[in-house]
Amino acid sequence: MTTQIQSSSITVAGSALPAMPWEERPTGSNAAVWRYSGNPIIPANLLPNSNSIFNSAVVPFNGAWAGVFRCDDKRHQMNIHAGFSDDAINWRINAETITFACDDPEIGRLAYRYDPRVVWIDDRYYVTWCNGYHGPTIGVGYTYDFRTFHQLENAFLPYNRNGVLFPRKIGGKFAMMSRPSDNGHTPFGDMFYSESPDMEHWGHHRFVMAPAGGWQSTKVGAGPIPIETSEGWLLIYHGVITQCNGFIYRFGAALLDLEQPWKVIARTGSYLMGPEAEYERVGDTSNVVFPCAALVDAPSGRLAIYYGAADTVVGLAFSTVDEIVDFIKADPL
Repeated sequence: MTTQIQSSSITVAGSALPAMPWEERPTGSNAAVWRYSGNPIIPANLLPNSNSIFNSAVVPFNGAWAGVFRCDDKRHQMNIHAGFSDDAINWRINAETITFACDDPEIGRLAYRYDPRVVWIDDRYYVTWCNGYHGPTIGVGYTYDFRTFHQLENAFLPYNRNGVLFPRKIGGKFAMMSRPSDNGHTPFGDMFYSESPDMEHWGHHRFVMAPAGGWQSTKVGAGPIPIETSEGWLLIYHGVITQCNGFIYRFGAALLDLEQPWKVIARTGSYLMGPEAEYERVGDTSNVVFPCAALVDAPSGRLAIYYGAADTVVGLAFSTVDEIVDFIKADPL
């Protein structure tokens, strides 16, 4: 891994992460997002009983790295596990699933959990995930140490997916993106913004964006935690097209207004990255790249994007805030 630093011309809110993973763009490539040469970084069988490990979230933690990982076991039970790393590439994932302390057994009862996101807000790490409660909805919890976890009320009624929190309060309220869905493999989907005074009662729902043709014609959904920049909130999102052999998942990006994030400033017309490598094309669900986390080094604007590949393994890709913003502006929807 090289560690060359380049400065960003766009101001990025956040911390310096000089030790985060980074690899220079391959010689001869002009791609706005490029894959790590050591992909996939997490194999399907890392745990003794795992069928697949994908769609997972990582954050800086105590001078190293921690995360919450989707691990489907050999019964194909969908659940989430905590994990730790010294370099954010090689991961030690707990074999035991996360157990949440919950005041209400009605909410704490396990059906399934998948596709987590993690974000630091105020004084703790909040975790959101797709939670099984009479269908998929948005589970919400928090942790201070990735060892003890507390579960709060579900954010919304079923059916909903892709609950992604903003990394700070907006107008004094917690803020979240989500995609209302159905009880199956949703063949539709618009993104919405919601806010809460207490991380329990959610309202002021606002429409953000809908599918828009081509690679994002079936559904769209928020990916990693939005990144605050001087150009607006940089949102990396997935888009899906339905073709004769099924869904294909790719990802693009959008800029949202900083104080009214339901207002889209600009959005990619072309996708940033789609399934090309064999581990993205072939797996439990073929032709999927699904981003769930991004580390950003604020001074340089470097990005390390973690994504699920073919619903089977975890891949890592790189870019910069400047690169993606330029891509959006050069090829807007």
